[in-house]
Amino acid sequence: MKRLRLGLPKGSLEKATFEIFAKAGYRITVGSRSYVPTVDDEEISARLIRAQEIPRYVADGSLDCGLTGYDWIVENDVKVVEVADLVYSKMSLRPVKWVIAVPYDSPVKRVEDLAGKRIATELVATTCRYLKERGVEADVEFSWGATEAKPPDLAEAIVDVTETGASLQANNLRILDVVMESTTKFIANTAAWKDAWKRRKIENIKMLLLGALEAQDRVGLKMNVPDEAIDEVLKILPALRQPTVSKLYGGGWHAIEVIVEEKIVRDIVPKLKDAGAEGIIEYPLNKVIP
Repeated sequence: MKRLRLGLPKGSLEKATFEIFAKAGYRITVGSRSYVPTVDDEEISARLIRAQEIPRYVADGSLDCGLTGYDWIVENDVKVVEVADLVYSKMSLRPVKWVIAVPYDSPVKRVEDLAGKRIATELVATTCRYLKERGVEADVEFSWGATEAKPPDLAEAIVDVTETGASLQANNLRILDVVMESTTKFIANTAAWKDAWKRRKIENIKMLLLGALEAQDRVGLKMNVPDEAIDEVLKILPALRQPTVSKLYGGGWHAIEVIVEEKIVRDIVPKLKDAGAEGIIEYPLNKVIP
């Protein structure tokens, strides 16, 4: 039997990745000490690996495809096929940022002021390239974790990843500049991408993952509307596509079904009710396939 070797990110992205796959229709289970997840698709063989390493294993063919951050593709400087941009992170549906930060009371005001200073980061190669582009020579050292705790005693500055900036603020750090933004990427090995069966399998996973992400902040609404209120109700509904409108048996009423952003439901439901809609039902979505 043909199998697709899939790399899933261990660590901060793990929970969010499993949740997205679940919405896409894939059930993934893994023991507390296991690195070999079970996927309810016998054509997929998965491995749980740190996101930092996945680009290298995909590039050299150890894995056919995997999910990792754009930051680690750049850091590893490898050639892979970027199949899809999956905008989600461990906390939100937004890109993360790698930033240069220093203590609030540091005399450093600009990146250029870091010349000759020590900078701690996990993103060593990318940070070195960033500094070189700006003509800054500094001592960039690899940090094994807890990077925000290094200044001021162990390093004058850090390059670290942030979603909200809360951890930096909690450690009395201020941002000098953004080194890069990163999102989760679905990537493939170049040879696997040329294999017809593997490419088809990868593209099907891509379609379902993107459908799950598209549905993240949307819900479906159903309602019954009297004929005389149809126009008024349709004016209220901001649809992803044109609403589905169908006549109800017996005449005089129509059923309307539509997909909307979840955040607007609390505002439009009272308006729909006032306009004459009845039997309004809100339901969650797992996938929206364009």
